[in-house]
Amino acid sequence: MTPVKRTPHEVYDTKYHLVWIPKYRKKVFSEAYANGLKEIFLEISEHYEFEIDTMEVVSDHVHIFLSAPPKYSPAKIVNIIKAVSSRTMFNEFPELRRHLWGGELWSDGYFVRTVGNKVTTEVIRRYIQYHKHEMKQLNLFEND
Repeated sequence: MTPVKRTPHEVYDTKYHLVWIPKYRKKVFSEAYANGLKEIFLEISEHYEFEIDTMEVVSDHVHIFLSAPPKYSPAKIVNIIKAVSSRTMFNEFPELRRHLWGGELWSDGYFVRTVGNKVTTEVIRRYIQYHKHEMKQLNLFEND
């Protein structure tokens, strides 16, 4: 992933580690399902301008490490990925419904953690304190 991305109206470096589970934490993701999900996740990311750095689908949960434009909140990112992947998986693998009754692939919750390269919690604290005292702007986007 490149450190800073640009759109006509944004400069950003947002990274999220996302984790969620299938409904009832069922161990339903065999290798075929896992590979199908990975392909679907890549298609979704391309359509919505997410950049997946790393992902893994294991039998009972999913990990995705990605970057997304700031117009998408983490909740919106998860909602998009879950909704589209659920619909697509049930269309491509209708037999999956036998394991997950009720027409839902994913549980409601998820885990999210923001991730930074050099901009850590302590760097942000110092940056804010610096502004409190100096009223100057540090360049957080400097290359070391």
